[in-house]
Amino acid sequence: MVKKFEAGSFDVIVVGAGHAGVEAGLAAARMGAKTLMLTINLDMVAFMPCNPSVGGPAKGIVVREIDALGGEMGRTIDKTHIQMRMLNTGKGPAVRALRAQADKVLYQQDMKETIENEPNITLLQAMVEELIIENGECTGVISKTGATYRAKTTIITAGTFLRGEVIVGDLKYSSGPNNQQPSIGLADHLRSLGFDIVRFKTGTPPRVNSQTIDYSKTEIQPGDDVPRAFSYETTEYITDQLPCWLTYTNEETHTIIDENLHRSAMYSGMIKGTGPRYCPSIEDKVVRFNDKPRHQIFLEPEGRHTKEVYVQGLSTSLPEDVQQKILSSIPGLENAQMMRSGYAIEYDAIVPTQLWPTLETKKVKNLYTAGQINGTSGYEEAAGQGLMAGINAARRAFDKEEVILSRSDAYIGVLIDDLVTKGTNEPYRLLTSRAEYRLLLRHDNADLRLKDVGREIGLVSDDSFEKFVAKKEMIQGELKRLQSTMIKPNEHVQALMESIGSSLLKDGIKGSDLLRRPEITYNHIKALVPAANELPFDVEEQVEIQIKYEGYIEKSLQQVDKLKKMENKKIPERIDYDAISGIASEARQKLRDVRPLSIAQASRISGVNPADISILLVYIEQGRIAKVSGE
Repeated sequence: MVKKFEAGSFDVIVVGAGHAGVEAGLAAARMGAKTLMLTINLDMVAFMPCNPSVGGPAKGIVVREIDALGGEMGRTIDKTHIQMRMLNTGKGPAVRALRAQADKVLYQQDMKETIENEPNITLLQAMVEELIIENGECTGVISKTGATYRAKTTIITAGTFLRGEVIVGDLKYSSGPNNQQPSIGLADHLRSLGFDIVRFKTGTPPRVNSQTIDYSKTEIQPGDDVPRAFSYETTEYITDQLPCWLTYTNEETHTIIDENLHRSAMYSGMIKGTGPRYCPSIEDKVVRFNDKPRHQIFLEPEGRHTKEVYVQGLSTSLPEDVQQKILSSIPGLENAQMMRSGYAIEYDAIVPTQLWPTLETKKVKNLYTAGQINGTSGYEEAAGQGLMAGINAARRAFDKEEVILSRSDAYIGVLIDDLVTKGTNEPYRLLTSRAEYRLLLRHDNADLRLKDVGREIGLVSDDSFEKFVAKKEMIQGELKRLQSTMIKPNEHVQALMESIGSSLLKDGIKGSDLLRRPEITYNHIKALVPAANELPFDVEEQVEIQIKYEGYIEKSLQQVDKLKKMENKKIPERIDYDAISGIASEARQKLRDVRPLSIAQASRISGVNPADISILLVYIEQGRIAKVSGE
């Protein structure tokens, strides 16, 4: 029996130092909380066990939101990427998103150094086995060595380590990602506390040696030739980018997979956990989409100082010998040396409807969870949750009101609301289609939406906020100028209209009205009526978007106003749903489980229909709650 001993007291403890943990720890510490971060392995801080990238559709906007709130992910990837591209540039601003290929070693080294240099953080290597629960509240943790750490609040960001098991073919063994130690004791402890646990699965593809790839048989995928950045703080840009490469599977590849499905852990029954729908394994893709003759495979370098290349699109749990055959069937990879085989990993996750929107658990007070333990997939989703958990744990420690982002505020708000209100029966991935107000939640305006919140919390510096205020003033000034500037149909104007295929002007027109024409850009307006001073690109971009999409944005804002009225209709926490006659039995059970805070949240619960909401509204408005709850 290991002897327990007192090892220190803190405001906030963060268990885990993956992408959720680092954001949680940094946020809490920068808000003034004395913060302890505990991780199984100090060499794995902010490690990327799967794809070496940050961003992409919806996810890239989350990274911008993290940055606007004062988080770290955007700053770190800006300093350590090997390539950056803006996706969906041919589409509307609501779906544009930045994606960066990371130098995974440099990324984790830079993030670890940032944490080590944060004066309010104590970073230690330790395996947490148990939580200290006193009168229904979490007051600390106990490590495997018996070290007892006390804190006002605790955040668990265990990722895929809880009872992790790696599967390759018919081989299955206890392990966290990348052959790390799994967390067994903490997984058992959470079950013993009565948390509902689900078993999820994720996976990763093989890595191959770049020196053994025939790139002449692949298509080059370069980064953008204009400077890009996730963080609003970035002023220096990486210009020497490394390309990725595109190739495809083929009929031979698919035949190899079909002939070896019986050896796949997915189809043999060895894997019990539910995998991510939007990131399927190659065997799953071949089975589900058997009409497709080929699937894309991206070859992504893992860094500047390694020969390992990540084979994106080839996630698999097939045996090693089959993986090698599959690689050899793909153009460019015929002679590729597999440096690491792909694998699947199963792990425990908690059912996220057991959380409040603050990410505090309903079962244990002052205990928060964030990241893949909450049933999500992806570094960005984890980081967004970690940031909010860190903010709320620190504010709770200081007896301040916690922060909840709404669905109209941020993709982070959509993510957390989906988890705690609807739950998930598979690893959750954020998509633009999940956001009903996606025209408001754009890559370009994350600072306009969230910088004030970050400032109020205490995570945005004076200098950063001053620059933000100046930017807002420039945007408003230019909008006002274009709304009051008349462009008259002179020879120069008509020549420009004709050159771009736009209708000639018959009378004078406001600059803002001319910019609303689909074929007219801000650069055209600038050529006709230049501003007194050259404006930064992001100011010009914002002016163009706000003018062109004014009608759509206004309509979305009206919908948000309606939603806020429902959000303001609060449901008393101690309401007794069993005392409300007329509500369907399924709805009653879901309402009891989720315990929504508002009518709006209740209306989003799967299984609760509009008739149930109407009855609930009437019940609350009749003032009968006090009689039921005894308040």
